[in-house]
Amino acid sequence: MLLVFTVILAALVFTYINGFHDTANSIATVVSTKVLSPRQAVLLAAFTNLIGAFFGSAVANTIASGLVDAQVATMPVLCCALASAIVWNLFTWWLGLPSSSSHALIGGLCGAVLAASGHWSSIIWSVPGTTHWWKGSGILWKVIVPMITSPIVGFVVGFFIMSLLYFLLRNWRPFTVNRVFGKLQLCSAAYMGFAHGTNDAQKTMGVITLALVVATKMGLFAGVPHWMSWLNTPEGTPDSYLTPVAWVITHLPTCLQFGYQPPPIELHKQFIPAWIIVMCALIMCAGTAAGGWRIINTLGHKMVKLQPVHGFAAETTGATVLFTAAIFGMPVSTTHAITTSIMGVGCAKGFKALKLSVVERIVWAWILTLPASAALAYLFVYLARLCGWL
Repeated sequence: MLLVFTVILAALVFTYINGFHDTANSIATVVSTKVLSPRQAVLLAAFTNLIGAFFGSAVANTIASGLVDAQVATMPVLCCALASAIVWNLFTWWLGLPSSSSHALIGGLCGAVLAASGHWSSIIWSVPGTTHWWKGSGILWKVIVPMITSPIVGFVVGFFIMSLLYFLLRNWRPFTVNRVFGKLQLCSAAYMGFAHGTNDAQKTMGVITLALVVATKMGLFAGVPHWMSWLNTPEGTPDSYLTPVAWVITHLPTCLQFGYQPPPIELHKQFIPAWIIVMCALIMCAGTAAGGWRIINTLGHKMVKLQPVHGFAAETTGATVLFTAAIFGMPVSTTHAITTSIMGVGCAKGFKALKLSVVERIVWAWILTLPASAALAYLFVYLARLCGWL
């Protein structure tokens, strides 16, 4: 029982760190263009992160039941996975590198499970969908393919949108452009924060749910008092389950529901209890409010010089990539989405506008995140075995 609460605590610590580590992804552009002060931008990001976390649970479902063998993911193994993700996040935050918290967590899960089981089959590599490839599960469809495609899409779409804006605004005075897009960037920054919440806040929901499912299977909650019965988390999706947003809408008067229909129940997926969604959303919000000024400086100032119109294009692009991925349950990197969007927007100004030395450091952080966090988790599991904890 103590190990279960240790996993939950470690997951919440990761959520908090993820909040301030990835805050920069939501607000770097709106701060660097001076549309909002850092304090105002952090409050906007925290609020929109909180709202976004309540919309859907597809990413959490993927983490909870679509990447690794739940039978191998015991409490000590999950602790090692979370520890590796936390260490890597803090290391890259200290260096000011916008690395991916999503890939750090996924790498940690895979490395820890591999070390515990000793064979690659404990990692779910590929389970194609029955009708469409994007409905498939496993590391290949939910992690590797989006990891490659989302930065490319972010770069191309960012370049296209900014080029289109240059064409449409070619006769506008710079003062008018800055004034109009200074206001529009408030909307794009809020959209970015919302999309960040729909994707990033759900990752830890999946880890906590995975831990509770394993504990329930092991019978650890069989003798708990009635007031702790909420810890029991059976595998699968009960027919009575609704997301918090769906629950609120179904309790509104009929005239205000506008024909709303709850999403269909998918019995092969793991449901995420509402209390986990609320708890992770609030912790993510608190972490976001703490800010992450080192990474903000890298994204908003060092990589390319931004004006409000550039910030609007980059945020709109990055948020759309994130929100689309969240719909399909793909835990893509917020960092990759917004950073490549900024790169695409910068290249629309001219390739010389990009500071390639900074870009090179960021790309290396991307490449190393998955294997480095997996190796750390593998090491932590090995050390746990030596200490007799496994």
